Amino acid sequence: MYVCGMTVYDYCHLGHARVLVVFDVVRRWLRASGLRVTYVRNITDIDDKIIRRARENSEPVEALTERFIRAMDDDAARLGVEKPDHEPRATAYVDDMTAMIRRLEDKQLAYRASSGDVNFAVRKFPGYGRLSGKSLDELRAGERVEVDAAKGDPLDFVLWKRSKPEEPSWPSPWGAGRPGWHIECSAMSCKLLGNHFDIHGGGQDLQFPHHENEIAQSEGATGERFVNTWMHNGFVRVDEEKMSKSLGNFFTVREILKTFDAEVVRFFILRAHYRSPLNYSDVHLEDAKSALSRLYTALLDFSGKSSSIDWDEQHAKRFKTAMDDDFATPEAVAVLFDLATRVNSGERSLAPQLKALGGILGLLQRDPEAFLQGGEDDGWIAGRMSAREAARRRKDFRAADDIRKELLDGGIVLEDKDGKTTWRRK
Repeated sequence: MYVCGMTVYDYCHLGHARVLVVFDVVRRWLRASGLRVTYVRNITDIDDKIIRRARENSEPVEALTERFIRAMDDDAARLGVEKPDHEPRATAYVDDMTAMIRRLEDKQLAYRASSGDVNFAVRKFPGYGRLSGKSLDELRAGERVEVDAAKGDPLDFVLWKRSKPEEPSWPSPWGAGRPGWHIECSAMSCKLLGNHFDIHGGGQDLQFPHHENEIAQSEGATGERFVNTWMHNGFVRVDEEKMSKSLGNFFTVREILKTFDAEVVRFFILRAHYRSPLNYSDVHLEDAKSALSRLYTALLDFSGKSSSIDWDEQHAKRFKTAMDDDFATPEAVAVLFDLATRVNSGERSLAPQLKALGGILGLLQRDPEAFLQGGEDDGWIAGRMSAREAARRRKDFRAADDIRKELLDGGIVLEDKDGKTTWRRK
């Protein structure tokens, strides 16, 4: 499974969090179903937005991307998202990208434009548009399709960009430059998973043109079918508009976590089907908090660890049926509530089943009393303190200061005294 990850020039917003959580649950369920899963989620660490932000900040591109990769990892960890098996960075696969572009040139699917860029010739690839259901005659240059007079067709897209002065660049057969955005994922996925693999995921906004372009590049270069199944999670909306940085209506994960527990945010995401729109508001998050509290209340008298699941039990059967039906987490969550009702009615023997099924969704694994008292996940705080101490030992004081600020932003104050570090709430 390959999932398009983050372009690391800013903090993750709730739309990014949805991608992280949705495909974390997909992997968890595939594994729980007995499948071996190799999960790749890439990092785009070079593109126009990154270069522009680094210039605005007067800092090297590498420093900018490293900072926001750490921030992304922290946000994901707080949301209970497990690390992927591979997390390739675009800058480490430039040779693979240039090799793929050369193959496309050899097959006359790519050409060098008068601008010095190398473009993909869309009309030479049969079947372009089949993923999004668009025909070439209907298509227009969309939001993320760069219009360039040097292109043979407005729909042609850049594979290799000639670098401007003082921009990061790599040597190539076409001169110094850098890869286009679309070729990154084709090269990295084929390198790590092979020319043909099972699942490719990402946000709904990537279906066209990004994923459409990936199909054209990959199948054009290899001659093989690229992906068996495409999965796209729906948008997060605020006041009926898509949440995005370009619209300026986004809320970062760390802003939200100042007010709401991270598990509440994860639960909020999973109460909606991954393909449906997700409407953000404090009211909806408060409702998610109350609902999750009801589940934890059913576990108050259960002190055991998650046990193996009895898949012959009726609730587990319903849970499995829901998850096998296109990862229908709303129905799976409804099963958890039915179990909680039975537990609260005196069937305490079902408590281990409730906790174990919740664990598949990355829920209900904390101490119930601590959650219900509204405390921050102390384990996460301890982990961040350990990371800060490790940074101090290696004399990476900038990273240590970033972690202190991150905790402070979350309402946690660190105090260093007599060689020891303690924490308290603001």
